[in-house]
Amino acid sequence: MRLNENILLLGKKVVLVPYTSEHVPRYHEWMKSEELQRLTASEPLTLEQEYSMQQSWREDADKCTFIVLDAEKWQAQPRTTEESCMAGDVNLFLTDPGDPSLGEIEVMIAEPSCRGKGFGTEAVLMMMSYVSKLGLTKFEAKIGQGNEPSIRMFQKLHFEQVAVSSVFQEVTLRLTVTEHERQWLLEQTSHVQEKCYRDGLSVSC
Repeated sequence: MRLNENILLLGKKVVLVPYTSEHVPRYHEWMKSEELQRLTASEPLTLEQEYSMQQSWREDADKCTFIVLDAEKWQAQPRTTEESCMAGDVNLFLTDPGDPSLGEIEVMIAEPSCRGKGFGTEAVLMMMSYVSKLGLTKFEAKIGQGNEPSIRMFQKLHFEQVAVSSVFQEVTLRLTVTEHERQWLLEQTSHVQEKCYRDGLSVSC
């Protein structure tokens, strides 16, 4: 999705930047992990396929992807590369052509040293707040039944379980953004700064 191709979102714990070709080698290394393949229901890809996937996600109108950076590392040194700060990714998919108000959200904190620090929580909140401009009022998350930490995280973000698939061994959780939830989301993301992004740099708009 080109909506976010020139956008950087700066939070307290994480920075969200568009998924570019610069990020692909690190992402490819992550996805060699059998644990991550299992948790994300993904098949291993070649590096060439990973580059093609990155390009398609950038172009597709029904996907919005940000790479999650460790904000502390990213801000520590002006010349720190984004690749060295990568923690994971957060994605939004418009999965139902008949319901443009529904988006499926997923987050992966792939870097082991970055887990358990609230990175995933802030990344999801920042993504939901950002894509609200698309008119989305319902969010779903589909999570493997064995991924208890992720299920608990989404429940803390007011998502409620609506379905369980024994075939796919996954749980579907949903958040309907009422006016009360919208105000809560605004409060949770009031610190987030939206900046322009060019060639791996935060620049003046």
